[in-house]
Amino acid sequence: MKFRIVTILLLSLLSLPCLTIGQTANAAKPKLVLIINVEQMRNDYLVRYAGKFQNNGFLRLVNQGAVCSNTSMNLHIQKCVTGVPTLFTGAYPDRHGIINEHWMDRLKEKEVNAVTDKNFITVGSDSNEGQRSAQLLLSPTLGDELKLCTNGEAKVFSVSLNDYSAVLSAGHAADGAYWMDNETGNMISSSYYVDQFPTWAFGFNSKQLIESYATRDWTTLLPSSSYDASVEDDNAFEVGYLEKWKTFPYNLKKLISETGSYRVMKTTPYGNRLIKDFAVNLIDNERLGRDDVPDLLTINFSSMDYANNLFGPSSVEMEDTYLRLDQDIADLLTYVDKNIGLANTLVVLTSSCSSSYSSDFLRQKYNMPAGYVSPESMVALLKSYLNITYGQGAWIDFVMDQQIYVNRGLKAASFINQFEGVKIALPATGFEQGDYATSLLTTISKSYNFKRSGDILFMLENGWQPQFKFRTVVYTDNTRIPMIFFGQGIKSGRFRDSFDAIDMVPTIFDILGYDIPAYCEGRVIGEILR
Repeated sequence: MKFRIVTILLLSLLSLPCLTIGQTANAAKPKLVLIINVEQMRNDYLVRYAGKFQNNGFLRLVNQGAVCSNTSMNLHIQKCVTGVPTLFTGAYPDRHGIINEHWMDRLKEKEVNAVTDKNFITVGSDSNEGQRSAQLLLSPTLGDELKLCTNGEAKVFSVSLNDYSAVLSAGHAADGAYWMDNETGNMISSSYYVDQFPTWAFGFNSKQLIESYATRDWTTLLPSSSYDASVEDDNAFEVGYLEKWKTFPYNLKKLISETGSYRVMKTTPYGNRLIKDFAVNLIDNERLGRDDVPDLLTINFSSMDYANNLFGPSSVEMEDTYLRLDQDIADLLTYVDKNIGLANTLVVLTSSCSSSYSSDFLRQKYNMPAGYVSPESMVALLKSYLNITYGQGAWIDFVMDQQIYVNRGLKAASFINQFEGVKIALPATGFEQGDYATSLLTTISKSYNFKRSGDILFMLENGWQPQFKFRTVVYTDNTRIPMIFFGQGIKSGRFRDSFDAIDMVPTIFDILGYDIPAYCEGRVIGEILR
């Protein structure tokens, strides 16, 4: 645990003392901050499915909360793994350092993962899926700062299907971060956060809920004719399970047998239900929101992230997932209201990443200019170009998404600019010198980290997407995300001004009555406060 202590001490030096602001000091503070992060949630889902939502779920937040309908997250590499730390630190990757799921460590000359850390062990399972930490996250999170502001008295937890969402939303000083083990279907954690798995969590796992869910077929919640907000269930634009099953109903037991892992359950609404059930148990057993010190719980619903990659944002599977998630959120809000009181709770609904329609869908169904870019072909031709220009050599060290780690960055960037579908490619040298910080290329600039980013950073034209031969890539060019604040002191209504994802953290601190952390780049969304 000494690694965590050193990290927390270093982070505390980066932060100003937490002062109480007069504007909100005399108001009743929320006893619980509940952040619901629905990964890859498009803003338009709240309108598209509204006629089928019940009144106590999404619509409760929409009708009674402050809907910030023009909120963006302007990341160069738009993924949940980069979006979660951006949301929860109130800063972009140039500061928090999580530029992607993987990157090249120049000093060690090896690829590193954003959260994998073999210095720690799994707690709650015998697998290796708990070897995770937030050591590579360079900025304090909302939870870290809340710990500092309350002298460690605030309780901070996160729950997720995915390890990176749990870890990067929890931060460094959390009391616990929990996620699903693909091997067992149980909820687990890391010794980075907890020395011993809680008794109540063992009890939860003993119920084997994921196993009981796996014995069911995934059928539509409503009659199939009701899914008029989606394209037909059997269409050419879906990949489907194992590239062969893409229509309802789905035999989950067979899918688990075929894939050899419970990971497939993360692609279904039952993955979200597991997270909701675990979160309710956590609130009860950890006694969150039971005193005047504000606690923080982040619930990351991730099934949509997986479902989007298999079926797309306009699929019947996606619509069914959201209709069932609506039920889960209604259950969650009802539980919180009964046991803590929604009057004592600040709820934030948001997303760490949005999603785009596939290029095939845009081009073939709607005749829009769209297509695919092959990074593998780009790199192969780039290698030939560099060998001809500079002589034979291992010019390219590593390629990941829209970044290339290579020597002679300037001339190589000019070469990449020639490919159809590439909007712009730029050498890292310009970002090192700050040349692009105030231009239209701010998006790349704010995502560029001197020690971690590649030598060439490129963006694709709208509608174009990368396509690899042997691996699936998660990609979106949609920067719009939902952001709804719900609770005492929050105005209800739709707010159409331009907001940024990094505004969430400073706004929460203002509502809690604490000074805004110095590292936060966002602003307080004062328009929504009474």
